[in-house]
Amino acid sequence: MKKFLLIAAFAVCSFANAQKGSILVGGNIGYTSENTDYRIGEAKTSQFSFSPKVGYQFNDNWTVGGEFTVASSKNDQLGAAEYKTNAFKLGAFLRYSMPLSQTFSVFADLGAGFQNQKDKTYNNNGTIDKSKADGMYVGVTPALFINMKKGFGLNFSIGGLGYNTLSYDNNGPDVNNFYFNFGQTFNIGVSKNF
Repeated sequence: MKKFLLIAAFAVCSFANAQKGSILVGGNIGYTSENTDYRIGEAKTSQFSFSPKVGYQFNDNWTVGGEFTVASSKNDQLGAAEYKTNAFKLGAFLRYSMPLSQTFSVFADLGAGFQNQKDKTYNNNGTIDKSKADGMYVGVTPALFINMKKGFGLNFSIGGLGYNTLSYDNNGPDVNNFYFNFGQTFNIGVSKNF
């Protein structure tokens, strides 16, 4: 009986880290690289992103907080030109989580906020074309949380649903992007409840 109470106490303590009044700290780091070999040359694309978030769990299932993303990408198109993009997002998120067991829970994040993007094109003739865009974003991302130890765990998601807008300066284009990419992406992140 004593062992059972001790095991139950440990289970409650580890689960309590994700209860009402806790602070959530987490995020994702991503890197992609792609080389495409065409008959006339090779194209290279690489992208890096860092997305931290901090939230307050005000209810057993609800968390609200802020999120931030910084991303950079580089695309070399067959030696003709090189494109570099730096992107920045700042917004808020609302998370609903539902525990399945002491180890697993599922959650969905609704995020919205401001985004900024700066593009540079390095042409072969030595000129540099620059453009800047501002806009908004909103998205829903369902995910799975695996509690590794005392509220520290891994997050897994396989896509989401969202909408982005970007309006370029100097009479540039207005970009409206709707995406539904379930099963087309795979993200891994870490998070910790304090």
